[in-house]
Amino acid sequence: MEGAVYLSTARAADAAEGVERDRVRDSAAVRAVPANVLALGAVSLLTDVSAEMVTAVLPLYVVVQLGLSPLAFGLLDGVYGGVTALVRLVGGHAADRGRRHKLVAGLGYGLSAAAKPVLLLASTVPAIAAVLAVDRAGKGLRTAPRDALISLSTSPGDQGRAFGVHRAMDTAGALLGPLVAFGLLWATVDAYDAVFVVSGCIAVAGVLVLLLFVQRPPDGGTASHARPDGGAAAQAWADGGAAARVRPSVRGALGLLRIGAMRRICGCAALLGLVTISDAFIFLLIQKKLDLAPQWFPLLPLGTAAGFLALAMPLGLLADRIGRWPVFVGGHAALLGAYVLLLVPSGGTAMIVGVLALHGIFYAATDGVLMAAAGPHLPAGLRASGLALVQTGQAVTRFVASLAFGAAWTMWGVPPAIMVASVALALSATVALVLRPGSVLAEEPSA
Repeated sequence: MEGAVYLSTARAADAAEGVERDRVRDSAAVRAVPANVLALGAVSLLTDVSAEMVTAVLPLYVVVQLGLSPLAFGLLDGVYGGVTALVRLVGGHAADRGRRHKLVAGLGYGLSAAAKPVLLLASTVPAIAAVLAVDRAGKGLRTAPRDALISLSTSPGDQGRAFGVHRAMDTAGALLGPLVAFGLLWATVDAYDAVFVVSGCIAVAGVLVLLLFVQRPPDGGTASHARPDGGAAAQAWADGGAAARVRPSVRGALGLLRIGAMRRICGCAALLGLVTISDAFIFLLIQKKLDLAPQWFPLLPLGTAAGFLALAMPLGLLADRIGRWPVFVGGHAALLGAYVLLLVPSGGTAMIVGVLALHGIFYAATDGVLMAAAGPHLPAGLRASGLALVQTGQAVTRFVASLAFGAAWTMWGVPPAIMVASVALALSATVALVLRPGSVLAEEPSA
């Protein structure tokens, strides 16, 4: 009996010690964000403050200050959103050649920083479109190399957390940007030149942080210390060191689609992008449904950004624990909930809060989580090219989705258009859940 009691007590002590060890390890994991991720988060925060300052005032500047027509602004908005999709693959491929991720990302950030003050000199549609094209080309060039740096600096088991931290810092900038812009306009009595100059200065500060604090990951990246669980992902892992030494090519980048998991990730991301209503339409639907006063319209994106900021890191951690694909698909379920709320006849403040909260959950569960899901399946030497493939496919289909939803709204009206989008999203999310890619399991180094 005494032996049994001793064994029981020992086991209880061991269990308690194990729980405490797990607690300490989990706490340390939350704190141990790679320095590169924090530095890149600071760069994105500053850059997003700069970018959102311009985005927030651009409609007013173009239509009110310069007197251009809404049709002209529609053209500029198309340029603003479409150019990035055209150069993402270029940025990813250029970054992988010679492992120049920091150089290509720096070039992208530098282009965007240089474009901001030039808006002071542009007063016609072609001139403004050219400046915006340079700015968005910079964004397209930097996105895949930046995400590759995050992925290569982080072990596979912590990718969701790393991207969650980065996206949270990025979204903090998106929240601050409009507030800074409207504060400047109020203080300077609508002096748009002050907004563009300050925006350019903040963007330059972001470039300096990149140059001074972001380091090149070791050859093969941190991810090379983890072993996938088999199949095509295992082959990608096995080829990682070789791919880091081989000069990447466009053919090699497209060859990544031979990896089964990458085909499923790219296909599902593109399919879900095809049924995603754009942010602008979501906000316009809220405004139309509630007949919201124009002065409140600029605050709607802040609601989405607040939800994104609050949940990006928690959902990234959840994705690392339960799997990234369920969280990614679950984010689209939240978007479906937002669509359903927009169909409810009665609205009010509760409807606005509900739609914006679900919209923020959608971004928190999908934006960084998709990159975290794709990264470990890719060899280190083609990491930026592979992530660019995923991003480009999604960007192109979302552009098509915007055109399709706009046409449906025009032909059928709002409720039928949302109903069609809801059914299509539900079906696409089901397909994505069935075609989920395999997981990549991290081998934790022994203590």
